[in-house]
Amino acid sequence: MTTPPRPEPEAPSPPVRPARTASPRTARAINDRIALELLVEHGPLTAGRLKELTGLSRPSVADLLRRLAEDGLVRDAGEAGETRRGPNARLYGLVADRAHVAAVDVRTGGVSFALADLAGGAAGDAELPMEDAEDGGGDKGAADRGGDPVERTVTALREALREAGVTTLHTVTVGAPGMIDPATGALGRSTTLPAWHARVPAVIRERLGVPVVLENEVNLAGIAEHRLGAARGRDTFVLLWLGHGVGAAVILDGALRRGASGGTGEVGFLPVPGTAGLPSATVCDGGFHSLAGAAAVCALAREYGLRPPRHATGDGVRAAEAVVRAAVVGEAGAGAEAFLDALAERIAVGAAAVASVLDPGCVVLGGEVGRAGGRPLAERVAGRLAGMSPLATEVLCGTVEGSPVLGGGLVTALDAARRELFSPR
Repeated sequence: MTTPPRPEPEAPSPPVRPARTASPRTARAINDRIALELLVEHGPLTAGRLKELTGLSRPSVADLLRRLAEDGLVRDAGEAGETRRGPNARLYGLVADRAHVAAVDVRTGGVSFALADLAGGAAGDAELPMEDAEDGGGDKGAADRGGDPVERTVTALREALREAGVTTLHTVTVGAPGMIDPATGALGRSTTLPAWHARVPAVIRERLGVPVVLENEVNLAGIAEHRLGAARGRDTFVLLWLGHGVGAAVILDGALRRGASGGTGEVGFLPVPGTAGLPSATVCDGGFHSLAGAAAVCALAREYGLRPPRHATGDGVRAAEAVVRAAVVGEAGAGAEAFLDALAERIAVGAAAVASVLDPGCVVLGGEVGRAGGRPLAERVAGRLAGMSPLATEVLCGTVEGSPVLGGGLVTALDAARRELFSPR
């Protein structure tokens, strides 16, 4: 008689752990932050409206508003405008001047500034031309040209703060061309940029005594389009920057990607067909830059008999921007349509390479040239890209008003300020 096999003993069930719930203090902190973010998004709200939006009870909302008022983050903002029996409901708003932030865009030809309050409201702006500025360190002629450009930048920022009446600066974001080292947060040394660029963040931090965030300027433009512009509501897209040079900001799954060395988006070095050679490790000539950079755009325009308006001469970004805008609005002459078609073909080459690696589903054309081309250029690029790539990729033009670099800088600085001020103490 065969003995049946013994059944394996069942493994003991793991002990049942009680569900973890947030402590009352943690729950209050979460609710406070939610309420503050709602006030940022919607502006002043009544207690009743906050009750509807948060799902909290009326007593909880009352306690929440009391706490936030004691912390100096919320104040009485008047009465609601609706007519009803009895007194109108009180409005509660964020104390916008509790803190201010600044964005600084550092370019070779100048520095621009923008200020905002805690609610995101514009608080001021300024520009500082830097034509022919050299690195002040060891340059005997710097004083004759107006002094050290870093000192001039800090002085101009202080003046902008003074004129705006800002005394509560919390965070400054500095946007600059070049790669930001993810390990140190410093701007990498470049042979094509003035050395003084790399000194700006540290000097602002030292002189103003506030946190400073350094970020690549194209990445800041990508953040602006993600939060405020054409890519709002999208988790994945690529901003293709078309200006003096070319670059890209890569947003994947809602996060900005910088890469191992901070070089994600350096598409100027992308080897592409149609150029005279290949780029090197130090010079992007021969890469995508040689097809779509400002000088290449101006040269292409001349091939089609187009000239930039008189106010924009040379082969700089202003000339490229002006000739593209003139072509779009029909003021550039008979070759305008053919020029735009040829330019779109070039841009599509770079966009196809980006799409084949990242499959972003959406490419936004930014930078001075991309914004000047607007929807007409974006539609042309989309048509050519559809013929080059099997991946469905929508092409849009940037829609952020004003400077997208400063816009992204303010968003970044506001995120930092709100993380600290809206968090429990």
